[in-house]
Parts: sequence; structure tokens; C-alpha cells
Amino acid sequence: MSVTEMKTPGVYIQELDAFGNAVVPVPTAIPAFIGYTAKTSYNGKNLVNKAVRITSLAEFNAIFGSQPPQIQFGVTVAGAPAADAKPAPTDNSKKKGGDAPKADPAAAKGPAAPADFHIGTDAYSLATTTVNYRLFSAIKFFYENGGGTCYIVSTGAYDYSATALTSTKPFTDALTVLEKETEPTMIVIPDAVELADTTQTDLSKKYALCYSLQKDAINHCGELATRVAILDVPGGYSEPLVGTTSVEAFRDNVEPILPKFNSYAATYYPWLHTTINQLTDISYKNIAPASYPAVKAMLNKEYPNVIDPKTKASVPNPINKYIDALFGAKPATDEVAQGKADTVLKNLSASYKLLLNHMLEKLNLMAPSAAMAGLYTVVDNNEGVWVAPANIGVQGVISPSIRIDLKGQEDLNMPLDGKSICAIRSFPGKGVLVWGARTLDGNSNDWRYINVRRTLIYIEQSVKEAASAYVFAPNDAKTWVSVKSMISNFLLGLWNQGGLVGPKPADAFSVTVGLGSTMTGDDILNGRMIVAVKVAVSHPAEFIEITFQQEMQKG
Repeated sequence: MSVTEMKTPGVYIQELDAFGNAVVPVPTAIPAFIGYTAKTSYNGKNLVNKAVRITSLAEFNAIFGSQPPQIQFGVTVAGAPAADAKPAPTDNSKKKGGDAPKADPAAAKGPAAPADFHIGTDAYSLATTTVNYRLFSAIKFFYENGGGTCYIVSTGAYDYSATALTSTKPFTDALTVLEKETEPTMIVIPDAVELADTTQTDLSKKYALCYSLQKDAINHCGELATRVAILDVPGGYSEPLVGTTSVEAFRDNVEPILPKFNSYAATYYPWLHTTINQLTDISYKNIAPASYPAVKAMLNKEYPNVIDPKTKASVPNPINKYIDALFGAKPATDEVAQGKADTVLKNLSASYKLLLNHMLEKLNLMAPSAAMAGLYTVVDNNEGVWVAPANIGVQGVISPSIRIDLKGQEDLNMPLDGKSICAIRSFPGKGVLVWGARTLDGNSNDWRYINVRRTLIYIEQSVKEAASAYVFAPNDAKTWVSVKSMISNFLLGLWNQGGLVGPKPADAFSVTVGLGSTMTGDDILNGRMIVAVKVAVSHPAEFIEITFQQEMQKG
């Protein structure tokens, strides 16, 4: 209140600000997941292409559905030609009591199927006949590894008649939606690896759509400069003895618009054998109806006809009625009868349990990106975004699908083209550890490490948000001092936490602003206030060398 406003005799109180504005740190561990979901509406509102913020697995299940996608497997006698993938029948056709489709070995096409498991002298192979929608399991993997708040963008509902994802548009549309969201700091697309043309053997052609989407994700992050993409290597679970490997194909085909955008992405390899899905999630519903005859024949070998002790005649095994209820020519249509038969076979049939366990193993073979998003969250919350998310254990994992040794990691970590791939390795007595912390811009001294890139994003966005309070403020010395003090105090706190390196603050950072140092008179006339900030960010000790030397005996 000014003196001119004091017109009545009395005592007046005037409060003065003692402290300037402060930089409020922005969140660093908020991933955005893109993929297909069981439910695409909630409380009457459409969820497709909407960024929905959730904070727990229970919240995800409530909004997007708690049932895993009904992925189906075809069962084939190994060594025989693999049958073409066929769409699953609709529930309506089953309710009408129609006969289950019969396999026609004579009409089977394709190359011979390799064996996935053996029962006695018989070998069997498994292959998915529907799209393996991966977002549901990925979210469970994320929370298994310490995930917290995240965003979900649904690209649509499950389509069980589809055998493959054939377009990147639903995903790129979701990326466009996320351009308007300021909070997410990571992009994860678990379903990207399902963009595959299974008729192709050349990896560059087979995963062309996936590579295209991954390039779009990197460009999205590079253009916004506020987030990073966590990528998977398509097909990174088994490598050919000869020919192009999945890592080589990935490097050859994933190239963003600008090379510098590579620092906004990190890729992890190989895929992991996990325990995310349980046997209770698997049932006869995961077996493709076209494979019912093959499954029935397999189970009948375990339970052949028995001899009636009275008549000495061969009669059906009592278990056969349960086999026929699920896999016979006219299977039961009542869900209660189906559930009972499924339970009986799970309890009694070793062959049936073996089949389900191998189906479960294939479902639990997962790409690591979702787990890494969770581990980024744990490291950020417990130590800080400036700490490399490496040398930490991946939870819910049995083993990597490919065992990597020291020699095998050399090219992954330091390739000639600079596209470093972060390895996940198994160590005796330590478990499965993340053993890499590099971006795809591995040849850059500035942006080689993912924690350096993410720390700079954290500093830049925190300072940007705080500096917005001074937009339209007088471009004079008073404002410059306030801005410099505000940023310096923030960086001092970061240095005290270990986020910046240097024996004293002056060695860790500097903030400069003012006429003659960062600005000219022309800058001030044009309304530009230029602040120069330099920081010494912590780099990880990636290579530790310990030198040993013998000494002469001294006593």
C-alpha cells in the first residue's frame, strides 16, 4: 500500500517479499505406454487416443481391464509342415455348437516346424495364431520393477481375428496425442515388436514397420527434447547361426531425421524369460481350435483305452470324456463343463500341463523396455536422475533369452557406428543385471550416457518452468540478479545431492546473464534476455582399471 493511499489516521502493515522465486524440480520418471487394451471406454468415455494418467496396477486394471489378452497357439507335430495361421472362431460360433475345425495335414503349408517340447518320442512345436498384444504384460512388468505414475494411451481393443499388426498409424497417432502432454519423460511401445511380416525371413523386411515406428518415436523425443524413448530389439530373443542378427538389422534400419536425436533413445537387449504371467492365466482357451485334433491325439496317447475287467473288452479311458469335452469333434459349449474339464486335465494330465507350461514360457518371453521404465523410476526416486540406471537387478526374470559374455558385449557397447545397445546379462550369485547405460549416440562425448541426457532434460525443464515467471518482467539488472540467483540456488542444491561434479560449486556450474556478457543492446531492444548456464554432469565409471604389481620382499 503506497503512502498516498493512507488517508485515515491509523497503523498500516505492509508485507515485503524476503525471498525470490525458486526452481521447482520437474518429475523425471513418468513413462507413457502406448498399445492395445482390453477396454477402450471407462465411465462412458472413450479411451482411444486419450492420455490417461494412472498410479498403480490396480488402477490400470480398473480402467483398461484386468483380463490378459486371449492369445492363441497352434500346436503342430514338429518336423511336419507348419499349418497356416487361421483366425480364431468367434464366441457365437462356439455357442451354436458347431464342430471344432479339423486339421488337414495334407493341406498344411510352410516350412517344417522346429520342436518346442517333447513327450516321449513325439516332438511338438508352438506358434501364435493371433496377435500377441503385449501392453497388459508390460504394465505388470513395469510395476514388478518398481514403476509408479505413468500414462497409458490406448490404440484400440484386441482383435482376435488378426494374425499380425499391419499399420503404424495407431501408434503414431498416439505419439501426436502425447505431444500435448508435458509430464511424460519416457516413451515405451511394447506392441511395436508385433509389427512384423511373418512371411519374410530377412529381418529388415520382416520388421520394417517396427523400425519405422521406432524412428518416429526417436524423432518425437528429439523434437520435443523433454523425454527419451526406451526401445526393444525386434526378434532379440534368438539369433541365426548365419546371416544378419537382430542387433545388426536394428542398427541398419533405425535412423532418426537428425543423428543428434539418437541421444534421446536407449535400447536394451536381449529379451527376457520372466515370471510375469502365471499358469492360472493359461487354459484351453489359449489353444487354437484348428489344433484341437493334434492336442486330442497327444492326450489320448497318455490315456489310451483300458480293458474292462469284467468283459475283457477295450473301453474308453474315464479321462477321455474330459478330453473330448475340450478337444473332441463336438466340444462342450457349457463354460462350467469346459472349466471342470480344464481343471481335471491340469491336475491329472502330465502332457496337458507340459503343453500349458510351454505356452506360458512363450508368453513370458518379454522385451525389456517396460522393466527398464520401472528401473528408471526406482533409480530416480532412490538416488537421482543423474545416477546411471545400470548394475541393478531386473525383477521377475528367470534368465536372459541369450547369454552374453564379455566378448559378446564388445560390439554391443562400442560399435563403429556408435549405436550402442545396452546389454542385460546374468551373473552367478548376482542374478540378471542391466549391464549398460548408453544412448544410441554412443560416439558422442556429450550424450553417450542415458543418465547424462536425462539429467540435462531435468535441469533444462526445471529451469524453463521457473524462468517462465519472468516473462514480460523488466529486462534490467534487478531481473537479471533474481534469475541468476534462482538458477544458481537450484544448481547448488543439485551439486550438494551429487548431481553435479566438482570440489566446489564454482567448478560444478556457472550462471551468467547481463549486458555485455550474454546480451547486447540490440538483444535488450528486441526483448531477449539470454542466460548462459554451464554444468558439469556426473558421468558413470564405466571402465574401472585396477593395476597390480609385485614388490620386492622387504623383510
